[in-house]
Amino acid sequence: MKMQFIHGLHRPGRSEAKKRPRPFPLLILILVAVSSLFLWSCMEEGEPIDKPDQLSRVYEAKEKFVLQAIAKVFNEKDLGKATINADAHEVTSDYVFKDEWRTRSLARVRQVNWKETEVTLTIITEKKTSKGKGWEMRRLLGVDQYKKVFKAIESQIYREMYKTE
Repeated sequence: MKMQFIHGLHRPGRSEAKKRPRPFPLLILILVAVSSLFLWSCMEEGEPIDKPDQLSRVYEAKEKFVLQAIAKVFNEKDLGKATINADAHEVTSDYVFKDEWRTRSLARVRQVNWKETEVTLTIITEKKTSKGKGWEMRRLLGVDQYKKVFKAIESQIYREMYKTE
């Protein structure tokens, strides 16, 4: 007499299971692909804004090291040719043009105390309007991109401080 196992009675064999398509993972894959396309298409155009974003970060370094580091980062990250204005406590860049877009960076520096300096970073991105009005300011960068620039500035501050020692 041949014994039948209970789990063999309720489940189909492996060959039958391979023949059936599994719609759930395919459905998830399609939803992820479509939603990422929608998100990606929104990022290209950016949203129109009236006032540029400004984010701040405090570093433990003297102002002269911070100004030099910001200028180097602007030049390295293709944010424009940087100009240090020590009297105004700021670093500005020229406009960088690409197709219908232009970008300009500005960093204001404020000495908090004898060892801390606050940096306020503004990256202005503008798109040429089709109506001939000139340039329209748009938000392309999020907080994550600003954090990357701040991290690059922090690394460059340490390099600038090391050069003088």
